[in-house]
Amino acid sequence: MAKPKKVKAKGGAKEAGKGLVMDSFCGWDGDVLVLNVLGTPSAKQDAIGKPKGQQLKISVTAAPVGGKATDHMVRFLAKELGVATGDIEVVFGRYNINKQLRIKAPKQLPAVIGKSAG
Repeated sequence: MAKPKKVKAKGGAKEAGKGLVMDSFCGWDGDVLVLNVLGTPSAKQDAIGKPKGQQLKISVTAAPVGGKATDHMVRFLAKELGVATGDIEVVFGRYNINKQLRIKAPKQLPAVIGKSAG
């Protein structure tokens, strides 16, 4: 798969505390995909939804108890992006619906991400 084009925030990507500030819900930091997520726990099915502002909606079936929904989301996204779970870092939002993830060298991108990242 050809590597998608790099997406930068205005003036380039900037560090803000622990996260990366972007104009879109996703962007590239070298070969790392940075993804801003609006999570929905306790959903009927695991699914990657549509962008909502500067976040991508991702639903998971796990309940929001002690970070288990975030752990489930990481496992779900690892399968969807063709990476190991260890290649996904939760930058912030482990116990919150608002999250930022860093995914090292994803091998495949769902259409909604590919359109914005490439």
